[in-house]
Amino acid sequence: MKKIILTLLALAIIGVGALFMINGKDNYDPTKYSVTATDGIKIGSKLSLTLPDQFDKPHSLEDDTQKVIFVFAKSTGHTVKSFLKKQDKDYLEKRHALFVADISPMPTVIRNTFALPDLRKSPYSVLLIYDEAIANTLKKGAKTDMIAVAELENKTIKNVHFLSTEEELKATLN
Repeated sequence: MKKIILTLLALAIIGVGALFMINGKDNYDPTKYSVTATDGIKIGSKLSLTLPDQFDKPHSLEDDTQKVIFVFAKSTGHTVKSFLKKQDKDYLEKRHALFVADISPMPTVIRNTFALPDLRKSPYSVLLIYDEAIANTLKKGAKTDMIAVAELENKTIKNVHFLSTEEELKATLN
């Protein structure tokens, strides 16, 4: 019995080690992506961003982008994801909106093993913040425990809504 337990323990350790070796590598290239916010997520702040989505496809803020949804916490990310799951796959595109999620605090192995595969099931793009410095640029003045929806005009923030529920999100995006 002791040999069986030791064998199972050894296999578990080897399995976790292999998982870490396979999914512990960070493929993010910080030289390809950037975010500039002259004053964080605040009215009057000029915003510029180029970030990868869950498929590593780069996206940039366009002049016609009207709204950007920002989430900095796991719970708010789940709220937005739950809301978008109930919408048409082109819901964000029709509204000239982007969804940006901060995954910088997440350990690489957890991100690569669980978060990214789950996000890749989504029919909409989720722009991802891998870099803590980029996240800090946006967090300045933001309520990071809430969903932030920035309304833009020519890449300048004209209004900011801090939300908690799907209903508030729906009202703000419509």
